[in-house]
Amino acid sequence: MRRPELVLLAPLMALGAWIVVQARDVRAGAATRQSAASLAEALPSRLAPAPSRPTEPAAGGGAGAVSTVRGGGAPTPAVTSSHPPAPNRDLGEIRRRLLENQAGTYIGDILSERDSNIARWPDRTSSPLRVWIQSPAALPDWNPEDIAQVRDAFTTWVSAGAPVPFTFVMDSSGADVHVTWVDHFDEQISGKTMWARDDNWWIVDANIAIALHHNHGEPLDASAVRAIALHEVGHLLGLDHCADTTNIMTPRVRIRDLSPADKATMRLVYALPPGSVREAMR
Repeated sequence: MRRPELVLLAPLMALGAWIVVQARDVRAGAATRQSAASLAEALPSRLAPAPSRPTEPAAGGGAGAVSTVRGGGAPTPAVTSSHPPAPNRDLGEIRRRLLENQAGTYIGDILSERDSNIARWPDRTSSPLRVWIQSPAALPDWNPEDIAQVRDAFTTWVSAGAPVPFTFVMDSSGADVHVTWVDHFDEQISGKTMWARDDNWWIVDANIAIALHHNHGEPLDASAVRAIALHEVGHLLGLDHCADTTNIMTPRVRIRDLSPADKATMRLVYALPPGSVREAMR
């Protein structure tokens, strides 16, 4: 029988919808999720509408891995192998953390989209993720300042409390995360994120691609690039789309910085173990 207080999660769990499409094998022994963001009217109207989701596949490939592209429906995860150790799944502690910390978050949107599963990186306070950002000088309207905007997006999430620090590297071969640029996407999007998870729902690999132009050809300015990068790094950390357009993680990005709900939701995700919380909500 459900605890009465857990019913508070029901309205949140009803939010969100995704269209999930099988894409391509990305990493042996890992399930891969792709996603994209939209840059909407709240940014200068000339920029709207933008993003959708994934782009650069993770290095490698292998049988058994499944890629999913998100745009607006429920995911269909698949997994095969394990990387970090299995997390401690104390259902009473999971229930307590959800009840005490769900207010002011959109955790219900995430659980609804993921069939009650949490996806996140292991805590890496002593081992930062190595991020390589491409410098595509040959692309039209490329501005080296865009690299600073993307770096700022990563550090902004860390400043908000993400226990996943980042360090920026010059050698792509040694990077854990690759950020690449495209002239534009054919879809109504401006950024895409792909991440891979293991069978415990630990995220093990991720890549981001960001457009320099809206799909109808107009350049995205530095402020818009930062907003899209913030959204995509949110996906990289394990957050999904939310219904409230006052947050950076709404499908059509309307703001330029993290909201209190963005920060609170990220902190709650990283206070929970990866995997299903369904049993804890009963």
